Amino acid sequence: MIVRIMGEGQLDLSDADLDLLNEFDRTLEGAIESGSEETFRQALSDLLERVRQDGTPLPPDSLESSQFILPHADASMAEVQTMLGDEGLIPDLT
Repeated sequence: MIVRIMGEGQLDLSDADLDLLNEFDRTLEGAIESGSEETFRQALSDLLERVRQDGTPLPPDSLESSQFILPHADASMAEVQTMLGDEGLIPDLT
């Protein structure tokens, strides 16, 4: 699956990462719902770090469409909240 981190580029992740990414996504959503800036910052950092760690970067000129678009590391809670769909940033595809 192809994931884009805004301002950084695209990474290719295996479908096996989906469950783990959904856990990070749920933590991020909970932080936004509770209004906890500290928890939000940590959850966003953890999510992006996992994607960077597990993903294989695609060339900058790649034209692959992204299945998920994640916010940049400095995104505000309000920015991320506008990106959230009914199923969070990373919908469960199973």
